[in-house]
Amino acid sequence: MPSKDARNLLQIAVPTAAAGVIAVAVSAAVAGGKGALGAAVGTVLAILFMGIGLYVLQWTAKTLPQLFQMMGLLLYVAQLLLLLIFVAVFKDTSLFNPKTFAVSLVVSTVVWMAAQARAHIKAKIFYVDPDSEKSEKPQKTGPSS
Repeated sequence: MPSKDARNLLQIAVPTAAAGVIAVAVSAAVAGGKGALGAAVGTVLAILFMGIGLYVLQWTAKTLPQLFQMMGLLLYVAQLLLLLIFVAVFKDTSLFNPKTFAVSLVVSTVVWMAAQARAHIKAKIFYVDPDSEKSEKPQKTGPSS
């Protein structure tokens, strides 16, 4: 992973993990050990899904840039549907508190998206590829003086 991508991931994952730690602490205080476990599972699941999505999106941008926008929309819809499926599957579990699981999953996802938007706004992204100027030499047209 290039350093720019790693820095981007760090700017996104750290606030999400911090929100997850807060969610675990609040859930432990409100719902006990099962609540803390549910919040931890929800946070880890959100970070995992969103991290894989970010990796796929960066890979698409580098290899198939013409599909980037379509892939981004498809990826976010797929992520939200998968998260909805996980909430539906674990809604009646006795392993952990399903309410704290769902709340931490939603909170972690929202924090991830906000941190991703902030990281993108703060990133210094060239709108002109500086390498393409070096490879293309301007052609003279018209009479030479």
